[in-house]
Amino acid sequence: MDIATYRRALGGISGVHVTAYAEDGGINAELTGRIVRRIARAGVHNIVSGGNTGEFFSMTYDEVLELQDIAIAAAEGKSMVTAAAGRSVKEATATALAAKRAGADGVMVHHPNDPFAAPTAQADYFIAIAEASELPIVGYLRSDAIPVAELARIATHPNVAGVKFATTNLMLFAECVRATEGTDAVWICGLAESWAAPFYALGARGFTSGLVNIDPARSLAVWNALEAGDYAQARTLVAKIAGFEQMRTKFNNGANVTVVKEALMLRGENVGPVRLPGLPALDAADRARLKEILNGWDA
Repeated sequence: MDIATYRRALGGISGVHVTAYAEDGGINAELTGRIVRRIARAGVHNIVSGGNTGEFFSMTYDEVLELQDIAIAAAEGKSMVTAAAGRSVKEATATALAAKRAGADGVMVHHPNDPFAAPTAQADYFIAIAEASELPIVGYLRSDAIPVAELARIATHPNVAGVKFATTNLMLFAECVRATEGTDAVWICGLAESWAAPFYALGARGFTSGLVNIDPARSLAVWNALEAGDYAQARTLVAKIAGFEQMRTKFNNGANVTVVKEALMLRGENVGPVRLPGLPALDAADRARLKEILNGWDA
């Protein structure tokens, strides 16, 4: 597949699927696959396997490869599949090469979590992996400490298909879009439906979503409104999910995956608890509030 085709999918929804766990704590391949199939069959454009909603940083290298194999098979060719990579350059490169062999369409490179990472060297990190990967990559940026020139260097690399911009610094985002105007750079809202409208207004195309695990049709409705330029409709649709997304931000985003998994469990899918250091489970009060929110969607 050529990079232009992959870029078009990135302009849609990049749905980050959860990882279901079995009783022994390992990956529940059957249930994880069922969730991925549901997302793909709903029409979500790109499925991200091993994103933060999938608990990438709690997994071993072998589990990451297992997860991407599950997602590629379950997508059934109905969606693009982006396999996540990260941690050391060596491990990320090995993951990217394995993703190519497994049949993925691209690789999302997680932002390096090293507390001593230098701003310019972080750009070099993404570029080193892009140079080694046989698939186009998406850079997942979670820091606004990297200078605009370095961010533009990432975005315009010939093997970088897009940049998932995941900080709330909209002024920096606007500067990045201006700095890469006239190039093939693709800037994606990395903060899901709630932030998609202001990002779109500044030049983003596409957004990431954990909501697709629960209600892909609701996420697609937001995307369709934004693609049509109907910001009033997008705001109305986002208002409906605001309580759900706000719950995910509790405990400094420690409940982000927990809320998605608990919503699935409330709907009868035993995906298991979130691994540490995420919040394993909601307390009774938050679970009751989540149930109330979900019931409101069905009303």
